[in-house]
Amino acid sequence: MDFDANIEHLKIAYWNILMTAGPILGIALAVGLLIGVLQAATSINESTLSFVPKLAVVLISMALLSGFMLRVMSDYFSFVFETISTVH
Repeated sequence: MDFDANIEHLKIAYWNILMTAGPILGIALAVGLLIGVLQAATSINESTLSFVPKLAVVLISMALLSGFMLRVMSDYFSFVFETISTVH
């Protein structure tokens, strides 16, 4: 396998990481930002107020997006195993 093929495989791997983790991280960022603005506006400095809703929303979004994430990862791993089988 040459250098360009290795770079292509790394590019595909990073893209799959972005596709699986990106939506969850984006949702966590948006909820954290919303709660931070709400806390700043109301001067409530409760640490559990920022943790518990973010945890609940992230768990719900992981449950809703699990089918998509599983499909992306299974497609990637089937590609990896096909690539391994072709290497001599």
